[in-house]
Amino acid sequence: MKMTFRWYGYDDKNTLDYIRQIPGMTGVVTALYTVPVGEVWPEDEVKRLHDYVTSHGLEMEVIESVPVSEDIKLHRGDYKRHIENFKENIRILSRHGVKC
Repeated sequence: MKMTFRWYGYDDKNTLDYIRQIPGMTGVVTALYTVPVGEVWPEDEVKRLHDYVTSHGLEMEVIESVPVSEDIKLHRGDYKRHIENFKENIRILSRHGVKC
């Protein structure tokens, strides 16, 4: 079992330096909070986030959730595009060693 801590991004008052001080802590669980649901997460932003976390001596172990849009849930509107975008997000994250 790996010890991870929920981190809400760059503006989280619980900084990575604080999180790293928790005994046994090896990584964080986080997400990209600025990208609208159903859209592709820009790979450069994923890389930037990953690099930021690892530069603080932690791993970006897992993404809490790649959000599933209401269009996918209700099989309406842009659901086909959102499904393709969801799959692309999983591929992008996997290229950076992040589990979903």
